Amino acid sequence: MRLRFLGTGTSFGIPVIGCTCATCTSTDPRDRRTRHAAIVESDDGARRLLIDSPPELRLQLLRDGISTIDAVWYTHGHADHTHGIDDLRAFTVRNHQPITAWADETCAALLRHRFGYIFDPDHVAPPGTSIPEIRLRTYRTGESVDVAGFRLLPLAAKHGSEIVHGFRVGDLGYITDASALPDETKEALAGVRTLVLNALWPGRPHPMHFSVEQAVAVADAIGPERTYLTHLSHRVRHAELLETLPTGIEPAYDGLVIEF
Repeated sequence: MRLRFLGTGTSFGIPVIGCTCATCTSTDPRDRRTRHAAIVESDDGARRLLIDSPPELRLQLLRDGISTIDAVWYTHGHADHTHGIDDLRAFTVRNHQPITAWADETCAALLRHRFGYIFDPDHVAPPGTSIPEIRLRTYRTGESVDVAGFRLLPLAAKHGSEIVHGFRVGDLGYITDASALPDETKEALAGVRTLVLNALWPGRPHPMHFSVEQAVAVADAIGPERTYLTHLSHRVRHAELLETLPTGIEPAYDGLVIEF
């Protein structure tokens, strides 16, 4: 299987509007980070699971030449992870069939509330127009589900006072927007060879996200062969961060593809 990082930035994205810092004005393409998204895909590319639908989703999919999506997995309901949902219309209109989206109960409720034109069964698109046809299903922490031919184990993480969900699939563990991991999640990640963790910035802590140092400590405790940091802010450049990280840990970047 492969993991494709579509977007590795925070809710502001990089460059940040109006910012002239070294990262936002960098010419290194790895410093240009769109909002969070990724794709889990089979070796032959025949099956693809999209992780979140950020505002830049259309641009991300065009950049990476992605023309098919089999299902969507939502980690949580924040705007930077969901507000590109209308871009799924391109798939459902072309294929003349709905796409299945998976979310926990809280996120599913938010999606129904915010995007009533998609999920209200009484809403009908006017003649000559279209809306995404999305079949919403829910998952529960610790209960494995089959999604687009992949077996995913939903894993809870604390995001400040909220709960978000990553997952384990095969020997990959994927956690984003976390500030702490429950013991049950750490135990479920035991034995993964590849780990993805969010890491907002180095230095001072944040109430809702791991810092780089905290993410490194989590990776050390879990013990994967390699760890990739995502959901990075403009407070650090890719090349500078790479030089400071221990062996086996590196920052991801938009467009990076890894096998697991």
